Amino acid sequence: MKAKSVAKDFPIVCVGGSAGGLDAYTRLLQHLPADMGVAIVIVNHLRKVATLLHEILPHHTKMPVELITERLDIQPNHVFIIPEKRDLHVLNEEFRLKPISKPRGWPDVITVFLRSLTENWDGKLIAVIVSGFDGDGAAALCGIKEVGGITIAQKPETAGQPDMPESAIESGCIDFILSPEDIAKEIVRIAHAVSKEK
Repeated sequence: MKAKSVAKDFPIVCVGGSAGGLDAYTRLLQHLPADMGVAIVIVNHLRKVATLLHEILPHHTKMPVELITERLDIQPNHVFIIPEKRDLHVLNEEFRLKPISKPRGWPDVITVFLRSLTENWDGKLIAVIVSGFDGDGAAALCGIKEVGGITIAQKPETAGQPDMPESAIESGCIDFILSPEDIAKEIVRIAHAVSKEK
């Protein structure tokens, strides 16, 4: 029980995407070191089909890749994948899963998770919006900035589907517009800055 009492204040990077997201996730992970002390959470739009990201992405990173289960402990130097048909929340330094709140139309799982992070996570927050249809995540970006987080959109011309990054940029609350490779560099820079503050 003692380990639970240690406050978790490492950065969480939420990478939200949909159509064309796999290309962005792999390019991003290939450029991230496995020991930089952040948790990567990939929130991918999937309503009906089962996700295969936890089987595909281990080929592109040395970090352990896990499909999120209820009450899974959030740890740095791991990649976590949202399961299909679920909303993702954070509470007491654990992941919490709920039935998807918007089963029809475009899901808003990224927005739901980002809002939960702003309310329930003490560490640095980095929100990354990559390739995908529609504009999930955009509505929560200003809230991320309000709590001192950093927001990044994939450069639309590098995205298979630019809708989601463009919606994020239009929110007026994006700090950086970068290719997946440069997003990785920025995450590393932020992680180093956070570790120096401690």
